[in-house]
Amino acid sequence: MDEIIGRIVANLETQSPISQYFLRDLDILLDYTLNTSDPIDLENLYSELSSRNISHSSLTNAIASAMDSGLSSGNSVLASKVYLSLLLSPNSPVFTLFTPMAFLTLLRSIRLAIKNPSLVSREGSVSCSEGRKKKGRRNVRGNKNRVENRDALENEGEEGGYDVKDLFLLLEKLEMVMGLVHLDRFPDCLRALVQTVCEIPMMAFEFWGNLGNFRRLSDLCSLVLIEALKPDHGNQGDTAAEVLKAIALLILSSKSQVRTFGLGFVVNRMVRMGESSDGIKKAVANMPKYLVQKAPEKAEPRALAVESIIEIVKALDFEYQVGFGDYVVKMSQGKGHFRLLSVDLVPVLMMSLGGPFGFDMVESENSWGLRLVEALVQRCSDLTAGIRARALTNLAQIVVFLSGNDRSRTMLKDMIGFGHERTNGINKILKIRCMDEKAAVRKAALLLISKLTGLLGGELDEELLKTVGMACSDPLVSIRKVAISALSEAFRTYSSPLLMKEWVHSIPRLITDSETSIQEECENLFLELVLDCISRAGLKCSANYDSFTCDTSSKRNSSDMDAELLIPEGVLVLLKEICDGEVSPWVKKICSSLGKKKKLKTKIVTALQNIIRTSESQWLSRCMPIEKWTAPPGAWFLLSEVSVFLSKAVDWEFLHHHWQLLDNNTTVNELKSPYRQECADEEMVDVESSSVAWAGDRVFLLQTISNVSMELPPEPAADLAQNFLKRLEGFNMHSTEVNAHVKALKTLCKRKALNPEEADSLVLRWVNQLQSKASKVLDLYMSKISDAKKENTLLTPQTAVSRKEQRTADAMSKLLAKAIIAVYTIGSLVIVCPSADLKTIVPTIHTIITSGSSDPKSSKIPVLAVAVKQRAPSLYIQAWLTIGKICLADAKLAKRYLPLFVQELEKSDCAALRNNIIVMMADFCVRYTAMVDCYMSKITKCLRDPCELIRRQTFILLSRLLQLDYVKWRGVLFLRFLLCLVDDSDKIRQLADFLFGNILKAKAPLLAYNSFVESIFVLNDCNAHTGRSNSNSSRNETRLFSIRGNDECSRSQRMHIYATLLKQMAPEHLLATFAKVCAEILAAASDEDSTGQAVLQVTFFDSHLSVSPFRFLFVRQPGFLIGKFCVIEG
Repeated sequence: MDEIIGRIVANLETQSPISQYFLRDLDILLDYTLNTSDPIDLENLYSELSSRNISHSSLTNAIASAMDSGLSSGNSVLASKVYLSLLLSPNSPVFTLFTPMAFLTLLRSIRLAIKNPSLVSREGSVSCSEGRKKKGRRNVRGNKNRVENRDALENEGEEGGYDVKDLFLLLEKLEMVMGLVHLDRFPDCLRALVQTVCEIPMMAFEFWGNLGNFRRLSDLCSLVLIEALKPDHGNQGDTAAEVLKAIALLILSSKSQVRTFGLGFVVNRMVRMGESSDGIKKAVANMPKYLVQKAPEKAEPRALAVESIIEIVKALDFEYQVGFGDYVVKMSQGKGHFRLLSVDLVPVLMMSLGGPFGFDMVESENSWGLRLVEALVQRCSDLTAGIRARALTNLAQIVVFLSGNDRSRTMLKDMIGFGHERTNGINKILKIRCMDEKAAVRKAALLLISKLTGLLGGELDEELLKTVGMACSDPLVSIRKVAISALSEAFRTYSSPLLMKEWVHSIPRLITDSETSIQEECENLFLELVLDCISRAGLKCSANYDSFTCDTSSKRNSSDMDAELLIPEGVLVLLKEICDGEVSPWVKKICSSLGKKKKLKTKIVTALQNIIRTSESQWLSRCMPIEKWTAPPGAWFLLSEVSVFLSKAVDWEFLHHHWQLLDNNTTVNELKSPYRQECADEEMVDVESSSVAWAGDRVFLLQTISNVSMELPPEPAADLAQNFLKRLEGFNMHSTEVNAHVKALKTLCKRKALNPEEADSLVLRWVNQLQSKASKVLDLYMSKISDAKKENTLLTPQTAVSRKEQRTADAMSKLLAKAIIAVYTIGSLVIVCPSADLKTIVPTIHTIITSGSSDPKSSKIPVLAVAVKQRAPSLYIQAWLTIGKICLADAKLAKRYLPLFVQELEKSDCAALRNNIIVMMADFCVRYTAMVDCYMSKITKCLRDPCELIRRQTFILLSRLLQLDYVKWRGVLFLRFLLCLVDDSDKIRQLADFLFGNILKAKAPLLAYNSFVESIFVLNDCNAHTGRSNSNSSRNETRLFSIRGNDECSRSQRMHIYATLLKQMAPEHLLATFAKVCAEILAAASDEDSTGQAVLQVTFFDSHLSVSPFRFLFVRQPGFLIGKFCVIEG
């Protein structure tokens, strides 16, 4: 050892930079001393240094310079090891050897060693490829940035690497040195130590790829930090604060291993140490609040921060947990970032900590859980859309969590006011949020409704139900799905008539949705909630009726016995709603789809038959007249739809019995058609209503019979066919029954015939027979009114009516009813058999529709002087409908009559006739597209019809034709559709908003951009851009589709249209639109062009676009730009 001591002293005397050999000699000496615990050799070194006037600080400075030399990471690690060994050696003058500068240099050496894994010797187990590449790139720029890249330059001139075990040993020695040196006198050193040790796991994970080494380093860092937290190094609270501040970076890291180390140290080590130190305990208690302040704003890192915060809160005492809960409540009233973070913290806090409502406390009303929920409910109305959506979603999570406890469920339901009419209840919030402008908020609100109804069992009020029903037609697929789930979940939970009605009117219509998954969901829900429900009720009502008939006397004594006792009220409501005129088309599509997929079960047929039987038997048990009985509304309708695919399940005896029952009781209601004259007695209204109900049942019964006719034996089929033909020849049915009889008769003929040719022959035979008889009825009526007209012109008016005249009037009324049904029957026959000969019938119908007017194009056909339009308006309307059906089968006839249809559409004052003609013109447009195209401007005038029904019908039909490309978006068609956006009808406005905002935006995205400037002229009724004046008729037509005037209503309507068009444009189109407005309007005015000035005056100064100056602003919103015209006064 003397030789080694001599070399060490000699090297120090030269005062030259120490070499690696010097460090190795010193390391050998110190290792020997520590291993043998014999300080003699080390004391000899100190004595030799003293004899040569070399102070201990010189030795320390030399070692420190080696640690900071930057020549080699290997030398730096070795020098650090030597320095720590020197401090740990026996009888070492610690206070002389320890200096803050040397200690800080030691810490820097450790950081550099971890940042340079490429310098680990091959015996080490660190993966260093990534680090080597990074360092190599940095060394290229070393000469230019010597100061900034000092760590990289230290790799230059490398003499050798270091063993990773030396690094572990270095940290172990550092921990032991902490026991000798109390850093309370050196606060900067303590702070640097804490920061360095907390950075080591992060750097090791980033630069090293070996998880085993990472775990070893993490354990050593924990031991060093624990040593630093001892009271020997100063106030434990202050030290804990420094440690937590440094370790917060690890906890908020996105790297799981690093975050796990940070959380584990705080939760497992510091919390345990806090049991014996109030300072550490308070510091840990404040750690969640510090993390809140440092939490990132991005979603994923914020979620990790929330998870880490909750882990720490769970380890705290209850009083600190409550304090943090109150802190979260205060956060919910702060800035946007903290509000969002508080919204994320509330559900996790309540689900992670026990007793959120404080049931273990005396005053549960003041529990911290209730305060958190109240804060979350308030955030559901936050100004920021993202916070609103997040709050609603998290509230749904809380509902799911608390639904398992009865007491929690009750308290939560009362606290948020679900199912109660409260001004500040959750129902009011949900109504507003379901109509929020942001899709994420609407989706979250619907999700919350689904959870509330499914788990808390509350009922939705009428307004909220309608709002959810409207959401089922939302433009976004995801929102439609959530709305369907919410409404269906409410249906499963409780079955109020209001809810059933809203469900039936909202869900089945989605069978035509463009999204296939929604169509399938619609089918499955209808099968589960409607068909299965009816099936269960039908099977039960049979058993209930058996018990009902066992005690007939007791039941008959109960005068208030209702059908609901045997048939559940909910089933009756369902059946009634599915046969509604707006719902029945969708129900037909659903049943057809389910039948094709073989999802319909025979039990639904059995159930419907049981329901009808039960209703009939109960009616008879009260001794009520059978002619006033009708089956539950919707039962026959649904049976007629499902029997198409389940014909074998229908009982023929059941059908035969009810056909005889309905057929035998029709004599009371014969000739009481809905086309009564105004002079009919008011007392017949009830009879007519009953007649219509019976007619509806007969129609659906006929359809059912038609569906199962292929299963009937030949003889019953022939008898039924003969019966149907006889009834049709009587022309005394309701028009609703005629089509059913005709279709059923055609089906029965196919069943009776041996082959298709024979079936066609049979159909053509009875079609010609019926046409002949119908033609005779029409001719008879026309001759009668013609004769009556001649007689009335020769007679003097009388004040009293004789019996003969009364009998004549009654006979004419009956003949008129037969004529109406006859002309309607002709139309039905044409649809069933287009090849039928109509030459003898067309002149008669032509006479009816042209009576009282002259038609120069048809001089060969005599024109009746009596106006059937005034004398028999019902016959006049049906004649137009029938001639339309005939034109669909005959193209030559359609070409001849199209001008008549358009003429009648323009001049008719009968709304029903105009509506029928609009429907016929839509059919003509499909069949004869080219012929109808020239009349499109006339058809679109119906968009401004005084009757709302006609406007809505026209809008729907034209929209469908436009989607199918039978009509093109050209000319004035698009501009006339704009007026529907501000129609007086709410339904039409909703349809128009959907058309422009969804269908048109996808099908013709440039249409709004190309037509915007022209729409300004048209809406303001300005033809200056055309350069010519219009005729009076054209002028009246353009004024019909303009919104003239400078009043507030006109300005607001035009603004709504402009805003709707601008919302359809892309940002670049908004800029281009601004340029077009300047070029076509403002530039013309600036050039003193009279036309341009006229446009400017009408468009800007006489409308809401008046600006001084005119500015076009682009307001940025999330996702797109919305252009707005702004009025600026002054």
